[in-house]
Amino acid sequence: MNSDDEVYDVVDIEDQVIGKATRKEIHQKKLIHRSVHIFVFNPQGELFLQKRAMSKDENPGFWDTSSAGHVDSGENYLTAAHRELNEELGISESLQPFMQIKACAESYWEHVSAYTCTTRQSIHINPEEISEGRFWSLSEISDSLAKKNNFFTSTFKIIFINYLKENR
Repeated sequence: MNSDDEVYDVVDIEDQVIGKATRKEIHQKKLIHRSVHIFVFNPQGELFLQKRAMSKDENPGFWDTSSAGHVDSGENYLTAAHRELNEELGISESLQPFMQIKACAESYWEHVSAYTCTTRQSIHINPEEISEGRFWSLSEISDSLAKKNNFFTSTFKIIFINYLKENR
């Protein structure tokens, strides 16, 4: 199936399901829907970031959370997070809920549930989704974000800034 034909739940501002639509329709009409983002740390406390493939329809070539994706119709956030972690990075870990973001322009009209985990597993990126990925120190990310010409997704910035506030 073409990713434009994937079906997601359309939700209201309170995250209640009000219908279904294809990915293409949701993005064209800016309908509210759901996504997950996962921060994957190594035991040294470094955060894995993925660089989105140039074929992606949103933010191609931008650095993003370790793993992210839409919640499929009928799927819950945690199940989607485990699925995305496996599909994009080839790992399975216990996930800790971290924060939720209400749908807004900066989140591309997605209600976002964010999770964290620590892994010792080898990450194997999915080249259809990710052009490259690597572990960054938190200070390296902070320094890069301070530059005006950085290439990080807006959703990543929101989650990272909140992570720093909660963990410093």
